[in-house]
Amino acid sequence: MRKAKIERKTLETNVSVELNIDGNGNCDIDTGIGFLDHMLTLIAFHGSFDLKIKCSGDLQVDDHHTVEDIGLTFGAAFAEALKNKKGIKRYSSLYIPMDEALSLVVVDISNRPFLQYNINFTRERLGEMDTQNFKEFFKAFVSEARITLHINQIYGENDHHKIESVFKGFARALRESSEVISDNIPSSKGVL
Repeated sequence: MRKAKIERKTLETNVSVELNIDGNGNCDIDTGIGFLDHMLTLIAFHGSFDLKIKCSGDLQVDDHHTVEDIGLTFGAAFAEALKNKKGIKRYSSLYIPMDEALSLVVVDISNRPFLQYNINFTRERLGEMDTQNFKEFFKAFVSEARITLHINQIYGENDHHKIESVFKGFARALRESSEVISDNIPSSKGVL
């Protein structure tokens, strides 16, 4: 099984992530941010990942450090769990609806970190989470997981529905692109 456990301790946060890419969707999430817990639970369920995330952060300041450091730690765990990437599918692109909202999420497990992020929110917060920090989560994940990620909100009205469609698409794209389908490294260069 492809598993990893990563811890990150700073003066601002203390994060622990345990990930089993070949899991069943079991999760234990406690970040101190209810809306982020909801989104991370969606990743575990829709990606069929076993995921345990614990974080204590300086939420008395705001949620930025906590969200970013969880993204960094989760991304590092994903990269470690993939190991040499031998035989993975590598690519995935999915349209995911959530009621009136539709998003497109595209993943390339490329060893080249890049984020294209196109979501417009009408609200500043969802629950106690600043909507600006969703981008910070994905940017942090991408930098440590070393993947290319394109997120495009096609349309939608309700901000909760918009970001939920994105997180579900992200989970499913990660799952699909990390599936083992051969014995080869999926690159004409022979390495990723």
